Amino acid sequence: MSPIGSVYSSMVPQAMSRADGLREKSPLGPGSILPDGMRPAPTNVPSGGFGQMLEGLVDTVSSKQAEASDLTKRVLLGESDQLHQSVIAMQEAGVAFTLMVEVRNKLVESYQELMRMQV
Repeated sequence: MSPIGSVYSSMVPQAMSRADGLREKSPLGPGSILPDGMRPAPTNVPSGGFGQMLEGLVDTVSSKQAEASDLTKRVLLGESDQLHQSVIAMQEAGVAFTLMVEVRNKLVESYQELMRMQV
């Protein structure tokens, strides 16, 4: 799986279930029928919030970096001849870290924009 795919797969289901939880609080409950005849999908809303989602992202990046470090160490010590897997793991960790930094930058930018808003 690609690094973006693994980070994406760990973050998006949590965010989607939170959005579904907000939808369930609307007047259209889980048993009601939407105007187009479809029913809302039943969901299990996790007890965690946005902070836990970000913590999960950091944990994923950290585990990718630890895995890449371990693979590289094994190759350097001669315990493994899987150099290509080591390089791929390092690239995955690098891309996952870059993605995490970009998410942080967008969050900071959003916070700064909210602070500039006049009340």
